[in-house]
Amino acid sequence: MYKKEYLMESILKKNLLNNFIEKLKEFPLWIKQVIFLHLYEDIQSLLSEDFINRKEEDLLHLYVPILSYVGKSELEERQKGFEPNMYLFMEDLDEGLSIMEIALNRFWTLEEVCKLFMTAMDADMIKAPVPVKIVAMAGFMSGRFRTGEYFKRVGKINVDQLEMTIRKQKELTAAGQKSKIAQVMIDLGYITEKDTASLITIKEEARKRFILDTSIIPEGVTANESKYVAEIEELKKQNMLLKAKLAKLLSMFKKN
Repeated sequence: MYKKEYLMESILKKNLLNNFIEKLKEFPLWIKQVIFLHLYEDIQSLLSEDFINRKEEDLLHLYVPILSYVGKSELEERQKGFEPNMYLFMEDLDEGLSIMEIALNRFWTLEEVCKLFMTAMDADMIKAPVPVKIVAMAGFMSGRFRTGEYFKRVGKINVDQLEMTIRKQKELTAAGQKSKIAQVMIDLGYITEKDTASLITIKEEARKRFILDTSIIPEGVTANESKYVAEIEELKKQNMLLKAKLAKLLSMFKKN
């Protein structure tokens, strides 16, 4: 009985976002086109093309980490004494959930999930190899990596350029001109302002908690369905009138 309930809970967790998306897909095409345009304009205003054009396998929130042998053993034996959330995180990994699904199901922020993910990696509880861009983004969101380290890891700048950036920043500081490393990289032409702004926005958004409620998406109603809805409402009204008449007759009967 327990295994059946556990399986059902796991299926519900994985289907939460899928159900949400499927409801959107059921909308008429002309509605979906408008939604797409508004969303695309919004994303374009927030992210650079480099972030917009990321492949699915490079998106951290869609990544499905796999527990290593060490991770599975720790989940069963719990010898290392991690915080309770770490074991909840590992349980979700054992169920095959993605980073995003874990955040939605546990009501955690993406930043909180990233911190757990990086801790699990440090303890060799995540099966290797983990894609470079996934580690880079998780490290940046969790506060492990700074801006320069992130761009180096994803191949936006190389080691020599990062060292040049650090030297230039030190020179500016010595001259009494304090400048953030991201601005120095921009001034040197290694990255763009939109690249930096995008990364900062992603980190800020990762701190937001999101509760997914599929009931907030309205169901599409066709013309025929609309007709049936109207007929049902009319029947409900007639039923209420009949109940009122019946109550009146019963009252008169009792008096007599």
